[in-house]
Amino acid sequence: MKLAILSESLADETVIRVLVEAVLRERVEIITPSLRARGWPSVSQVLPAVIRHLHFNTDATGLVVVVDADDSVVHTAEHEREGYFHPQCRMCQLRAIFRQTTKRLPPARGRAKLLRCVGIAVPAIEAWYLCGRDGSVTEQAWLAGQAARKPPYTRAELKMRVYGTDRPSLAHEIERALAEVQRFRRDTRRLENDFPCFEALAKDLRSWKTTVTNSAVVTPVSTAPVSTSVPVSSFASR
Repeated sequence: MKLAILSESLADETVIRVLVEAVLRERVEIITPSLRARGWPSVSQVLPAVIRHLHFNTDATGLVVVVDADDSVVHTAEHEREGYFHPQCRMCQLRAIFRQTTKRLPPARGRAKLLRCVGIAVPAIEAWYLCGRDGSVTEQAWLAGQAARKPPYTRAELKMRVYGTDRPSLAHEIERALAEVQRFRRDTRRLENDFPCFEALAKDLRSWKTTVTNSAVVTPVSTAPVSTSVPVSSFASR
């Protein structure tokens, strides 16, 4: 399967590929997006242009987008109600960008639309890396801390637990992150149980196989490259 990954850093995207393959139980071919993002604001800014580029100019099945929740509102079951949208929830925001962008696009490259996959790491992707190694780090623990206005840990503390420093080099960050996610290569159920916003990502991915199997072949409107670039004023550092 061909897909693209958009996240907050190269390190994140490297590890997300491993998790995607674990969920799908197959190797994937990565198509590099036309624009790169660094940090949450940048991801949301470039996402419409990335969707249009992948839709018209590549044969990617879908796009996987993963960002940290940081201190934003965490996506919950209440947000899954039809028509519900929370303006401070990053899952709701990213899904809305997908809907608003793809609904205007005609079929292209033999498919009706680019498939969506969104995951939110609560409060940061390092929490996923600690799953199964540190039982105190879960999405529910973070939600309880938010409700009590007393976070159970900080994002800097999570980095320290994973990397041994809160400012790792890129090489060290990738090395440690890949080492941590090895335990999920064969089974992601613990990660899905402890982090429902990862479970949402897994459900999106598994739905792709059904969609691809059941979709009728669509005659492409055009196979000529379409310019979808947009100016991006700045990239926020993570």
